[in-house]
Amino acid sequence: MTNQQNVAVLDMKSRGLRSLLPPSSLPVSKSFSPTDLKMLLKKRLEGEKVGTKMNAWVDSMRSSSPTRIRSTYSTDDNSSWIVHHPSALSMFDQIMAASIGKQIVMFLDYDGTLSPIVEDPDRAFMSREMRAAVRDVARYFPTAIVTGRCRDKVYSFVKLSGLYYAGSHGMDIKGPSKSCKYKNGNRGVLFQPASEFLPMIDEVYKALVEKTKSIGGAKVENNKFCVSVHFRCVDEKSWAALAEQVRSVLSQYPKLKLTQGRKVLEIRPTIEWDKGRALQFLLEALGYANSNDVLPIYIGDDRTDEDAFKVEEFLRRLVDWKKIFTRRRSTII
Repeated sequence: MTNQQNVAVLDMKSRGLRSLLPPSSLPVSKSFSPTDLKMLLKKRLEGEKVGTKMNAWVDSMRSSSPTRIRSTYSTDDNSSWIVHHPSALSMFDQIMAASIGKQIVMFLDYDGTLSPIVEDPDRAFMSREMRAAVRDVARYFPTAIVTGRCRDKVYSFVKLSGLYYAGSHGMDIKGPSKSCKYKNGNRGVLFQPASEFLPMIDEVYKALVEKTKSIGGAKVENNKFCVSVHFRCVDEKSWAALAEQVRSVLSQYPKLKLTQGRKVLEIRPTIEWDKGRALQFLLEALGYANSNDVLPIYIGDDRTDEDAFKVEEFLRRLVDWKKIFTRRRSTII
């Protein structure tokens, strides 16, 4: 009688014992202690929680697909976002007017901004024209590449020594190898706020390579202070399996977190550091901490999906404007 009362209480308060076990597992003669019932309920709820989280991951993976982004947001939502975040190219004259008397500092994303989005992340090369445009901008303005990629990998793509590079989402920052002529700029700057996580990141990288071997098209990239799992070439039917593999590894490392980019899952340390903080650090390294005499310009591709041609055009217009402005000043003087 006591056992029947326990079943009745659980059925009323926890969506029914029969939702936890099949009917054949609940013979009348079988007894369940309160502890047994609590364990069964706990396992069921944990399973539901994991399932809900997995569904959310897969939905997020779908929304990160460039072909779906355009249909995810309504026209009204996208127009509203653009009102508050207008294209830098369309606002060029206003930006230049606001920069009078200030030092422009350029921050550039890499993938999808300086290079096209490609299926193989190891082949995300920038064009010679884009490299020339970035080199010209760096002659006139302090310029930094801020990316989720490994700093050394991005440097091997860009091959310009006069820039600042902030890799691993700003967790690996290094100044120009050439002399820096801007204000109090520290060309020897090297900042790595997540150094203690290097062994852990290496472990996770190796575990993910092993776990995802069975999923065709999946590519795991070690970005030094974070790990990227690219699924651009993975069949959408396998996304749930891939997300489960990533989840199973990540669950063993509570000090790491999952974030997402365009067709990529990224595992990184749970420290209070991101690209925004990296930009602030670089401004301080350049001598512009809490300064009103600086105009930072960041060009990325996450929401606007601007192509590289527009970025190159903006950079060239910026250089042309600087040359004209400099000539006018020298004429007045």
